[in-house]
Amino acid sequence: MVLVSALLEILRRPSLADVLYELVMFIAPLWIAVIVGVLVGWAWKPQWVSLVGRDMSDCSASKQDSSSSSTCFASFPSLNSLKFQLPLWSADDKLDNGTLPNSDSSSSQLEQEKPQLEQEKSALVTRVDLQQLCRRVEEKDGGPAWIQMMDRSLPSMRYRAWRRDPETGPPQYRSSTIFEDATPELVRDFFWDDDVRLTWDDMLIHATILEECPTTGTMIVHWVRKFPFFCSDREYLIGRRIWESGRSYYCVTKGVPCSSVPRRNKPRRVDLYYSSWCIRAVESNRGDGQLTACEVLLFHHEDMGIPWEIAKLGVRQGMWGAVQKFDPALRAYQKQRASGASLSRCAFMAQINTKVSADYLRSMENGSDESSEVEKLDASEKPAGRNIPKLLVVSGAIVLACTLDRGLLTKAVIFGVARRFAKIGRRL
Repeated sequence: MVLVSALLEILRRPSLADVLYELVMFIAPLWIAVIVGVLVGWAWKPQWVSLVGRDMSDCSASKQDSSSSSTCFASFPSLNSLKFQLPLWSADDKLDNGTLPNSDSSSSQLEQEKPQLEQEKSALVTRVDLQQLCRRVEEKDGGPAWIQMMDRSLPSMRYRAWRRDPETGPPQYRSSTIFEDATPELVRDFFWDDDVRLTWDDMLIHATILEECPTTGTMIVHWVRKFPFFCSDREYLIGRRIWESGRSYYCVTKGVPCSSVPRRNKPRRVDLYYSSWCIRAVESNRGDGQLTACEVLLFHHEDMGIPWEIAKLGVRQGMWGAVQKFDPALRAYQKQRASGASLSRCAFMAQINTKVSADYLRSMENGSDESSEVEKLDASEKPAGRNIPKLLVVSGAIVLACTLDRGLLTKAVIFGVARRFAKIGRRL
């Protein structure tokens, strides 16, 4: 009754301007209270709310890939946390269960389980991934046309980059980097060596090996990458494997599941990640007809959890600055290897390859369209709500530029995003 009487009193004002003014003054405190309540409630949200939500999503996802028993485990937070603590492909399952088996029987059992464990590791990165990479190298994957972004050179390196926007999923990038006086084997080890990458890749702040297969060279690695100040760091669980055909190396790296590393709020995990290379010997730019140069064809896309237009702007602005670090880092690595320095574990694993013939690769290029099926599955796993309204992004960009005192570069990037969306609006 008090609210009704207050509204009636406002409506009795003599002019329309007075009525509108009183209505604004009446409603504003209510909205402020609602916003403050939402913010306070979110800040003080109990930890179990996040656990229940995450476990429910894990449960729904596991219905397609797991048995009913594992689905039941995912539906209970306490049991799911215990499940996360179990090691992946561990050879010490008996010890983890608290039993002390007979040494002879346990060793024979481990010998029997070893091939099966290695097969499970290799199944994360399979020949379907090799087929997908081969068809992209030969431009037979059926995707949209590539748009050239960059063509720049250094005395001993040339770099070209393209981008395309598929109907579903994040933007895809393709690049060709040609290093003079470098062998494919050296370049393969260089890009596979995480210890060396930590010295020249400013975004990579943590890299460790979780699992490895000594037979196929398949590895699971854990990365944490640093993002700009307005984004939290990103976490990657990457499966990778190399196939060899002559002196060409097909290096596949992609995001894979790994239950030994539980999902956390920070750093934020990137599930959709694909970054693969074809490394091969090519003719030198000197024109002498000698295969003394090395080309790296890279295909990359990932869903970093930020609007794709902003991601494209960041890639375009920072691409050449990052690429310029390749050549001096490779030359330093070249000198280090020539001096007889010992190999890191990653570089050692890079030399364990699965050999395939050129005829087999050609048959994969002309085979059935299995790669497009994999791509559709990856795209369907992206989080919902990524394409936020343009007006909201533009308004947010203006507010950020006016409120944050982070220098001219930050303001230029923010206003660049706003201009980008404005151009899109004019084209529609």
